[in-house]
This record gives sequence, C-alpha cells and structure tokens, in this order.
Amino acid sequence: MTETQLEPTAPIQTAVTGQFHVWRTMRLSTFQIGSAMADILTASVWNRVMIADLGVPATPVGFLLALQYLLVPMAFWAGYRSDTKKLWGKRRISYIWLGRSWMVLSFPLLGLSVRFFEQGEAVTGWLLALASFLLFGLGKLFSGSVYLALVRESAPPAKQGIAIGMAEIMLIGFFPIMAVLYGRWMESYDPRVFATMLLATAVICAFFWWISIAGAEKHIAQTVAGKFSAGQQSARAAIKHIWQDSRVRRFFAFLFVATFAAWMQDNILEPFGADVFGLEAGHTTRFTGYWGGATIVVLIASFIIWRKRPPETLAPIAKTGLGIMGLGMALLAGLTLAGQEHWLIPALMVFGAGFGLYSFGGFSLMAVMSPDQNAGAYLGLWSVCILTSKGLGTFAGGLFRDIFFLGAGWPAAVSYALIFVIAAAGLLAAAAILSGQQVITFARDYGRPVEKSNPN
Repeated sequence: MTETQLEPTAPIQTAVTGQFHVWRTMRLSTFQIGSAMADILTASVWNRVMIADLGVPATPVGFLLALQYLLVPMAFWAGYRSDTKKLWGKRRISYIWLGRSWMVLSFPLLGLSVRFFEQGEAVTGWLLALASFLLFGLGKLFSGSVYLALVRESAPPAKQGIAIGMAEIMLIGFFPIMAVLYGRWMESYDPRVFATMLLATAVICAFFWWISIAGAEKHIAQTVAGKFSAGQQSARAAIKHIWQDSRVRRFFAFLFVATFAAWMQDNILEPFGADVFGLEAGHTTRFTGYWGGATIVVLIASFIIWRKRPPETLAPIAKTGLGIMGLGMALLAGLTLAGQEHWLIPALMVFGAGFGLYSFGGFSLMAVMSPDQNAGAYLGLWSVCILTSKGLGTFAGGLFRDIFFLGAGWPAAVSYALIFVIAAAGLLAAAAILSGQQVITFARDYGRPVEKSNPN
C-alpha cells in the first residue's frame, strides 16, 4: 500500500442486486421536477422581480442567491451522517424529506419578504429574505447528496451511473420548461400572481419531493455502515480519511477544473451576443437553449449506445466530451475574432454535444468513485466540488469580462475571445487530469467487479 492510498474497506452491499428498472429510476427522477421549479423560481423569477420590478440593488440580491455556496460543507456532513446513522428509522429518505421540508417552508417566507419590500419596510424584508434563503440553501444541500446516494443505490452496480444520469437529465431538461411556464404565468409583475406562484410552487414541489422517493429504500439491501461506523469518527475525521487517497484528490481536481471551465461562459454568453454582434435579448436568451438542447440529445443517445458498458471504463468518453467542449469554445473564440455571426449556433451546439458526452461519462465515474459503504459521504464531497467550482467559474467569466473589456478597454471581440480560449484550455487540462486507470483501481479496491477495458 502506498503512502497516499488508503487500505480499502471490505465490500458492503448497499445497492439492488437484480435487474435495472427504468421505471423505478424514472419515478425517482421526478424528484428533480420540484428541484427545477425551486431553482428557477428563486434564481430567475424572484431575481427579476426584486431588481427589475422593485428596484432593489443587484448586489444584495446576488449575495442571497450565492448564499448556498457558502453552505456547501453541509452537503458532505449530511451525506456522511446518512451513511452512519439512520434518521427516524430510514437511512436516506428521512434526511431528504427533512431537508426538502426546509425548502418548502422557505417559499412563504420569501413571499412575505417581498410584501414588506412593497410596503417600504426594507429592513424587515431583507431579514425575512435572509431567513428564507438560509432555509432554502441548508435544505438543498442537506438533502442533495443524500438524494444522489439513494438514486445510486436504487440500481445494480453496473447501472448506477445511468441512474444518476437519468436524474440529472430530468433536472437539466426541466430548467427551460419551468422557465417558459413561469414566464407565461406572470408576464409582468403582479403581487397577487407572484404570491399564488410561490404557494403553488411550495405545494407542487412538496408533492414531487414526497411521492418520488416514498418507499424507495425497500428495494435496497440494507446493511450496517462501512468504514465510518457511527460513533467512531466525526465528519471531519471522515473527510480526512477520504482525502488521504491520492486517487480521490485527483478525481476532485478533475471535477473542479472541468466544472469551472465549463461554466465560465454562463454569465457572459448573453452579454457576448449583445456586445460583439449587437443581438437583441430575444436572440441571446436562446443561446443556452441551443447548447442545452444538444446536451440533452447527446446524453440520451449516450445512454442508449453505451448502457451496457461498465461505468468504471467510461473515462475515455468523458475525455472525448471535454475535448469537444474545448473545440466548441475555440470555435466561439475564432468566429468572434472573425466576426462570423452565422457560425454561432453550430459552435454552441458543438459545445453542448461535448457537454452531453462529458456528463454521461462524468456521472458514471462519480458513481464509481463513491463506494457502497460510504456513498453519501463521497457524493457529498463531489457535490461540494461541483457547486463550488460552478459558482467560481461563473463568477470568473464575468470578472474576466469586466477586467478585459471594461477595465483594460480592449475590444469586445478580443475580450470575449480570450475568455473562450481560457475556458477551452481549462477543459483540455481537465481531460489531462482524469486518470481512467486510477478510477479502475479505486473501483477494484473497494469491491466493485471490474471488467477488462481500455481505461484511458
């Protein structure tokens, strides 16, 4: 055993051992309908109402939206806790329901805060908004990684990546659907309509968060916890134990760099269309739909084509996806400098197609890098990684835009092209960091049967 590699624990079965049931996984995935509704309501609808309709400064609004990123350690702690101690007789479900109940309670508080803003009582409004977003962020992080662990355990080992991927497809796919529905529900701000929207969202989210996972644990083989047995280690000791493995650190670095680079475009894509090509808002708002639609199509196709391939051997697919994403960013940089507006949509769709391949491979590898006995803790760590890097990447894209374009006074085309090049370089760096061989050795050491295949 090397100095940076832990002694593996004995294999412990915490997943179903029979056939993969698509309908069972689809039922679990409907949980994400509520998640998409909650995220769009807060990040898009409430954000627009506060800034555009009530004239509130964008900075404190942005702080509340980003508050969840300050709470990310909760994701690991909750995952670790669900590995080591049951709550109300359940290993996963009770944790999920408790966290989501906090989110449901946050919606009435959010509506009440808006009412105080309308009445000119800003201090009370901010205090209620802060309480609402604390509940929302804590509930989301407390339950998110535990939900992923439940989804992972609902499938046999060879299909765990597909199960997580199906849940993520549901989330990604419902983002634009919910955005359109909310937009048609309230085309212009109306306090009564907004209050109705908040209460209806609370009820609908509660329904999906309850019914989608009710009884799900009865299909899963229940066992005692593994290396992190209750009462023997704290969450801090658990993360130290996990982090000692060099393979974990390398996979964390891969996820961090890939997510950071992939989301650098998120905050600047629409301003890019306006600043460089003078496009109207009606055109630029479709950009995310172009690459997001390509992502969904490729993800579904990948599940169909490679559904029987062992998940621990999917590093080449994830790397290929990162390479194609990098190509998409490079194409955006080239057409920006050349002023070729008609190539915008093809470049975005290339990026989205690569994102689909990367997501398919990445979800599967993430499931493999979460051993049965402590899946909640590991998925909590990956959730911390993804949430933090996504937030930082989104922030960095906007920061670079302001430094290059507004600060240095460079031409818009040069400023945005440079950001796209930086993102492309980051995506290629992430592909270089990922080691398929280390994923396979990790899987083998933690009791997963590994088939021979090209790990690179």
